[in-house]
Amino acid sequence: MDDIPISALIGALIFLIILSAFFSGSETGLVSLNRYRLRHLAKTKHRGAIRAAKLLERPDRLIGLILLGNNFVNILASSIATILALRLYGEAGIAIAAGILTLVILIFSEVTPKTLAVLHPERFAFPATFILSPLLKILYPLVWIVNIAANGLLRLGGINTDKATSQALSSEELRMVVTEAGAMIPRRHQMMLTNILDLEKVTVDDIMIPRNELVGINMHDDWDDILKQLTNSQHTRMPIFDTDINNVIGMIHVRNTLQLLTQKETSKEDLKRWIRPAYFVPEGTPLNKQLLHFQREKRRSGLVVDEYGDVQGLVTLEDILEEIVGEFTTDPSTHIKEVHRQKDGTFLVDGSASIRELNRVMQWELPTNGPKTFSGLITEHMESIPEPGTSLMLAGYPVEIVQTKDNMVKTAQINPGFRRPENDDSTDQSAA
Repeated sequence: MDDIPISALIGALIFLIILSAFFSGSETGLVSLNRYRLRHLAKTKHRGAIRAAKLLERPDRLIGLILLGNNFVNILASSIATILALRLYGEAGIAIAAGILTLVILIFSEVTPKTLAVLHPERFAFPATFILSPLLKILYPLVWIVNIAANGLLRLGGINTDKATSQALSSEELRMVVTEAGAMIPRRHQMMLTNILDLEKVTVDDIMIPRNELVGINMHDDWDDILKQLTNSQHTRMPIFDTDINNVIGMIHVRNTLQLLTQKETSKEDLKRWIRPAYFVPEGTPLNKQLLHFQREKRRSGLVVDEYGDVQGLVTLEDILEEIVGEFTTDPSTHIKEVHRQKDGTFLVDGSASIRELNRVMQWELPTNGPKTFSGLITEHMESIPEPGTSLMLAGYPVEIVQTKDNMVKTAQINPGFRRPENDDSTDQSAA
């Protein structure tokens, strides 16, 4: 060592510090890679991504290789620094060299490259694989010995190294990925993706047309009344029942009955030829499952029934699609027939309006974990049938009861422009 020039030792020390920075940055860069983007790049035949994915298949070997190289380089650098200190300053220089080398390695070989690798993992990790891949083959016997020893110690501690941690995303984690995608995914598409994830949390009960609003054909009505109902129908499909909606005969597509309206002599028997068996949906069915059921059964609508077989409402494919893509109109106040905008900025809302539809179309934030209708929400909040003129604060929204009928709120006025924060929500009521 005494014959080696000091300049050569200094050059070797600088080279070792660069190597240490390479190993430190490579470790951080490879570990910081986005696994899903890495798989995508590997499928597109990106050479760096393919090598990185192969190295990450066995992280124990990768870490063993990097730490083996990093520790060897750091120890060798420390030895050279000690020799330089002895030759330049004698034994007193050993302590000085240890302090300076620690500071240099910390700044130039640890903090700086690792910070750079965290900020730009692909830019650091992919080029590093050109060196790490062949180096792993060369040093594989040594890496294998290190891994055997390390894994053995982990097994003694009760840790199974054969089972890698699952990289599968939960629905909430996937929602976070979609939300944080930013400008990479248009806002409209983000909403559609998150709405798809929400389908499993929403049931057919939340979006169905309730029983009291169902429009159907009673086969006990006069034939002239039935023809008039078919002529003026605003729906494409209607249930056919016998006296009571629970006695459903089937469903009929109004378009198929148009020829009956052009014929002079027709009867109920002619109408029965177009009746299709009804499709029933159990209440509480999640929308994601019902969407698949509609697809499998080649249906566009179904009657929701409870455990006793009584009809509770009607759910359509269009209702489920609107939960995903939103409403098919741009003016919400004209789409929801139960909502009427007033000149002063308030809204008159029918008590039968669906809470979920109000939230989705009007962008309100009424609670959905209880009653399904606006009237039911008010009644639950008041714990009684309110009188006209009663005012209340409902989920932060000022609400005034306008009309009650048949033991329910018929109409209420809501002022979303004066909503209070949730923590300031008041339960006080006053009667005018």
